[in-house]
Amino acid sequence: MIETRPWDVVEHLETEEDMAEYLEAALEDGDPAVVVAALGDIARAKGMAQLARDTGLGRESLYKALSSTGNPEFATILKVVRALGLQFHVQAARS
Repeated sequence: MIETRPWDVVEHLETEEDMAEYLEAALEDGDPAVVVAALGDIARAKGMAQLARDTGLGRESLYKALSSTGNPEFATILKVVRALGLQFHVQAARS
C-alpha cells in the first residue's frame, strides 16, 4: 500500500529565491486571489508570528487577510512583502 499525505507548498519554500519565484508566478497568473494566497503561503513558510511582529499587524488579522478569502488593503500587501524580504518590480508589458 502506498502512503500519501497532502501536498503543502510551504514545505518547498525554503529560500528567499524560492519565495520570490513563487510570488512571481502568482503575479503572472493575474488573479488577485492567487497573489494573496501565495503571500499567505510565503508568510506561513517564514513564520506568521514573526511576520506579525515585523509588520506591526496582528497575527490573526494577517491570517485572515492572507487567506484565500482575504481582501487585504494594498498597504498591507506592501508591508507584508517588505517584511518578507521581497520587492515588487515593474517593467513594461510585452506587446
